[in-house]
Amino acid sequence: MNTAAAVSSRDEQIRKLVFSGIFAALTYIVFTFLSIPIPTIAGDKVTVHLGNAFCVVGALILGSVYGGAGGALGLTIADLMDPVYIVQAPITFVIKFLMGVLVGVIAHKMGHITTEKDTAKVVRWTVAAVVAGLLFNAIFDPTIRYFYKILILGKPAAEVTFAINLGVTAINSVVSAFVATGLYLALRTPLKKTGLFFYM
Repeated sequence: MNTAAAVSSRDEQIRKLVFSGIFAALTYIVFTFLSIPIPTIAGDKVTVHLGNAFCVVGALILGSVYGGAGGALGLTIADLMDPVYIVQAPITFVIKFLMGVLVGVIAHKMGHITTEKDTAKVVRWTVAAVVAGLLFNAIFDPTIRYFYKILILGKPAAEVTFAINLGVTAINSVVSAFVATGLYLALRTPLKKTGLFFYM
């Protein structure tokens, strides 16, 4: 690799790192200040929020690793700041990171949405990636939290929380799918015009 290419690659990595931090902050803000907590039992709660939408948009814009890490970090920090969610922070990071990785793989490795010229194909692959990522989250988030609460925390009321969490996560996923798809498609042109679009 020549010097110019190395500098260009390093500059892009720095830009992706900065954007990843921005998405971490956005995800944290959306979850912390624009969410609706629903108390359940035994001091637990679930939350209606759009944090997952920003995790997904981050993966669509930045790719699997940077996008997944940004969204996961934002929601993990939000958990760490909440006395109810703090014990579940490690699970949050893993699930949200894997969700971002899945979205990135489908969107960029399979759909090549940043280089594809056919707008219809970009839309189809974007929708496919968003739906797959949020479906993964809707299934595995409540399921893993259920087993974590039973096996690690020893909470006998985990069954009740699981049912509520499953329903709320499904609602979050459906709303987040529309928001994430619309937001990404709306941002493509402005990002390209300002030179902030990442080609993968």
